Amino acid sequence: MNPKHLAALLGFAFVAAWVAFGFGNALLCLLGAAVFYAATALAQGEIDLVRLQDRIQGGARAGSPPPPRSSAPRVR
Repeated sequence: MNPKHLAALLGFAFVAAWVAFGFGNALLCLLGAAVFYAATALAQGEIDLVRLQDRIQGGARAGSPPPPRSSAPRVR
C-alpha cells in the first residue's frame, strides 16, 4: 500500500466516522489515533524526545553541549 492509498483509506474512515457519529466524535477518533500512533513510535524508538525538545526550543539549550554530528561523509 502506498501513501496515497493509505491517505484515501484514512480519509474514507474519517468521513464514515463523521457521518455515523458526528464531527466532534470523528475528531476525537482522529486525535485518539494520533496519540496511539505517537505512543507506538515512541516505544519503538522512532521518536527521540531530546531532539524533538531541542527543535521546539529553537536549537541547543543554554549550558548544554551541541548534539553530536553525524559521522556520515557529505556528498556534494
